[in-house]
Amino acid sequence: MKEPLVILTGPTAVGKTKLSIALAKAIGGEIISADSMQVYKHMDIGSAKIRPQEMQGVPHHLIDVLEPWEEFHVVRFQQMAKEALSVIRSRGHIPILTGGTGFYIQALTGDVDFTENEAGPIRKELERQAEEEGTHVLYEELRRVDPQSADKIHEHNRKRVIRALEFYRMTGKRISEHNEEQREKASPYNLAYFVLNDDRAKLYARIEERIDEMVETGLLEEVRRLQEMGCRRGMVSMQGLGYKEMLAFLDGECSFSEAVEILKRDTRHFAKRQLTWFRREQEVIWLHKGDYEYKEEALLAAMLERLKEKEIIR
Repeated sequence: MKEPLVILTGPTAVGKTKLSIALAKAIGGEIISADSMQVYKHMDIGSAKIRPQEMQGVPHHLIDVLEPWEEFHVVRFQQMAKEALSVIRSRGHIPILTGGTGFYIQALTGDVDFTENEAGPIRKELERQAEEEGTHVLYEELRRVDPQSADKIHEHNRKRVIRALEFYRMTGKRISEHNEEQREKASPYNLAYFVLNDDRAKLYARIEERIDEMVETGLLEEVRRLQEMGCRRGMVSMQGLGYKEMLAFLDGECSFSEAVEILKRDTRHFAKRQLTWFRREQEVIWLHKGDYEYKEEALLAAMLERLKEKEIIR
């Protein structure tokens, strides 16, 4: 019998956090964060991290566990999330995966194989070529052999360009095909995959409000402190929305008001990309807030009904 796993996701600022607490309390759940930024310590404002008092006693996993200079990627997320799943099950509770990083959610729910080989001769040769001739030369080769991957990978993302070409040279197969096969694998979990959504205008207004709140509560000061701790723009943690824009201002590349406007624009674009991702996922249960008159009790009741249908709860 498959182990139960509840997903509650949706675009940024839609209201996942509050609803996830209500759900966890209703079903005896514990929350695993599927957020690429809330895993880091000292990064509270820009990541819109849940505060301890907001948790209402519900255990949370993968929040505040890494230093900003530590690398966090999908493979590490998958490993840490599986460890959290084991702990939650040992307590007889139901795991609830909450957050907006769709790729992380897919990695766990689909048990995607990210087997990484140690750098062999092919990767070393590609790295040497990138250094001597530039990543654009490798990118053009990728566009020839795997145009689908090239469309999804930025030309300047050297690591992913090299990984895609390495996979092709080692296997004779496109990494885009491999990823599609992984996507279509049956999940090892008894899944209930909820996506919370709202009207675009309301969502964008909430994004604007949230960013204004971040600025008022000290986003710039938070980024300054991180800079003083040695955090630099090249770090994975500093690539997050809110952090890269404030660093651009601190480095004199734009005015503060421009940085805030860029952050608002890029966050709207991010929310749009998130929804595009979730629409591609299989067996998603959409929860449009307007259909439930924006009442948490009605949303929660609908979720509980679906969980009973899937025999995750009785």
